[in-house]
Amino acid sequence: MPVYVDHAATTPISAPALAALTHELSRGGNPSSLHGSGRRARRSVEDARERIAAAAGAHASEIIFTSGGTEADNLAVKGLYWARRAADPRRTRILCSAVEHHAVQDAVEWLERHEGAEVRWLPVDETGLVSLDALRTALADGADRTALVTVMWANNEVGTVQPVREIVAEAARHGIPVHSDAVQAFGSIPVSFADSGLATMAVSAHKIGGPVGVGALLVGRAVTLTPVQHGGGQERDIRSGTLDGAGIAAFAAAAEDAVARLPVEEQRLAALRDRLIEGISREVPEAVLRGVTHPAIDGTRLPGNAHFTFPGCEGDSLLFLLDLAGIESSTGSACTAGVPRPSHVLLAMGLSEDEARGAQRFSLGHTSTADDVAAVVASIGEAYTRARKAGMAGHASTIQTAGTGFSS
Repeated sequence: MPVYVDHAATTPISAPALAALTHELSRGGNPSSLHGSGRRARRSVEDARERIAAAAGAHASEIIFTSGGTEADNLAVKGLYWARRAADPRRTRILCSAVEHHAVQDAVEWLERHEGAEVRWLPVDETGLVSLDALRTALADGADRTALVTVMWANNEVGTVQPVREIVAEAARHGIPVHSDAVQAFGSIPVSFADSGLATMAVSAHKIGGPVGVGALLVGRAVTLTPVQHGGGQERDIRSGTLDGAGIAAFAAAAEDAVARLPVEEQRLAALRDRLIEGISREVPEAVLRGVTHPAIDGTRLPGNAHFTFPGCEGDSLLFLLDLAGIESSTGSACTAGVPRPSHVLLAMGLSEDEARGAQRFSLGHTSTADDVAAVVASIGEAYTRARKAGMAGHASTIQTAGTGFSS
């Protein structure tokens, strides 16, 4: 069996979620139907809604089911923008952190290209932490033209946890709603929608032990959203579409299980993460830990995240060599049209393109063990040595052919 250290991408389905999924799949029924099977399916959905709300610190009426985090982010960003602009045509500005997941970043850029949005990208420091001073300056410079602020709860690449409550407090002084992509945070660290003061918050099932294809957008009861898609009027007429009753039931089971185990699991994973960081740093002294460099400080880094850059090699080369050794990790970088590009997160943190190319993310989850950590540490030295040799050879070949008009 391979050693799986890519839980930030998706984590194996948990036993309670699998049991709930198979149970509901065996029964069927459309939650919008009025006959007995439909009413039974509706009861299952509403029960799941209550349970997810309790796990996320929200009211059941605030849960809007979606197909996952990407749809939830799009619904929040576009829906808030359109609703705020419709109420006041001056409100066309979006304040967005420079390290957002592409589900938010690309939605914001689409609004800029097609809907007249003016985007102010909020800078981050070398750890990936959003600048509150930059937010205050941006708000002072045009709060009456601002539609929304969007800042993720925790970064999917380097694991930095953002000061969500402080961000919401700054925006609230000007009456501006804040959206947060909490896909990586929910189930990994304590998250309360009510306590946060957020207008909207995106979560996803498959990041916490649920199935792929279901998620939720939490929407405050006083918040107005313009729908992105239309149809049968499900989910408060905010998100039309037949609900995946089985997936929703499994999502609820996963959320309850993850939150119930959170106090113990957070400490367990943080201890494994720290052991992994220490081991990689020992085996590859050149490796640089990115994000918060003192992860023992509670609440500043996701407990399962260890992100390094390895100088002199391509992240993809290191990934493939680790994969050959039975270690499944991630570069965390975007890939456009088949062309690997440095991570926008690392570039926003001040890294050069060469530094950012050597990225590798190791993320732990509910199936991770001390043996997994030991396996990564045992494999990383040789994999890095080989990846660096390959990178140096490629660089030398490029230099030799540069004067001929050809490149390797």
